[in-house]
Amino acid sequence: MSNRKVVLYIGISLDGYIATKDDSLEWLLNTQGSGDNGFGEFYDTVETIIMGRRTYDWIMEHENDQFPYIGKECYVYTTRTLDDTEHVKFTSQSPENLIAGLKKEGNKIWIVGGSQIINLVRKQNLIDEYILSIAPVILGEGIPLFCDGERKDLVFDKARAFGQFLEVSYHTEK
Repeated sequence: MSNRKVVLYIGISLDGYIATKDDSLEWLLNTQGSGDNGFGEFYDTVETIIMGRRTYDWIMEHENDQFPYIGKECYVYTTRTLDDTEHVKFTSQSPENLIAGLKKEGNKIWIVGGSQIINLVRKQNLIDEYILSIAPVILGEGIPLFCDGERKDLVFDKARAFGQFLEVSYHTEK
């Protein structure tokens, strides 16, 4: 039985930001790509999605309250008490406990974001693969992909271009 892989799959600026200070992704959405930039290929390998509440709120606002990940098991971290929806389970459980419970046979667990959840999961050494789509934009400031934390050496897997995006993949050696 093989354990499911936990994957961080995310778009970033050349200087390592995932959004501007005001949560804008306009810079990312306006970067010329190629097709869906490999998203469909990745998405087909995903069974479970994990994200923070701010990321969930941003997605719902920009998708006109239509949840885009129907058919996937989705967990949203929040400190608020919220009722689960048809497509989303809200949780305050530690990432370590949640992911341990999900580590069964199956497809990948996608860490969508945001920065707080990414860093909690990274600091607990729970990410198996890092897939970063780098946009040729220098934001200068914003919400960083990684905050404080210990050094983590990764192993290069591959790189490929999608229009102006460069997708770089790494894995961890645990």
